[in-house]
Amino acid sequence: MRKQLLLLLKREAFLTKRVKLASGKLSNFYIDVRKVSLSPQGVYLISHLVFRLIKDDKIDAIGGPTLGADPIVSGVCFLAYKNKKKLKGFLIRKSPKKHGRQKLIEGQLPSSKERVVIVDDVATSGSSLIKSIEVLRKNRIEVARAVVVVDRQEGASQNLAKLGVPLVCLFTKRDFL
Repeated sequence: MRKQLLLLLKREAFLTKRVKLASGKLSNFYIDVRKVSLSPQGVYLISHLVFRLIKDDKIDAIGGPTLGADPIVSGVCFLAYKNKKKLKGFLIRKSPKKHGRQKLIEGQLPSSKERVVIVDDVATSGSSLIKSIEVLRKNRIEVARAVVVVDRQEGASQNLAKLGVPLVCLFTKRDFL
């Protein structure tokens, strides 16, 4: 499965083009994981690989920053249900909704006694994951670890380690360059 996913990512998501990243950094390559994670084959492969990583962990929920985490959270929750593992799913908005209940965390909010894993599509500096960790910690929710499809190896792992959250990745930039 890992090999299939890497081939799919290389074919559908990897671009050698100068782009500005969400972190503000300029890069000579871009990996648009959403092109894969929002495809049937891609979400299937990513969800299975992430579920394998977390299925034996003592975690109660999976979530992460919207939009990169959305398909991953949904896919892993589906597999958890299919495998009789209780797992809540949630997403963290960039800012609270302006209407309705004005929530920042959508879905099944974990309680302060529960442990969670957070996921995202790509990590560069880890800023989206760090913001998610901060939101969860304000709600006294423990983040056991973070999982990303691709770690660009530009500081995310070190920045999350400073917060006591290990980063696990399916692939690194070395797999693409």
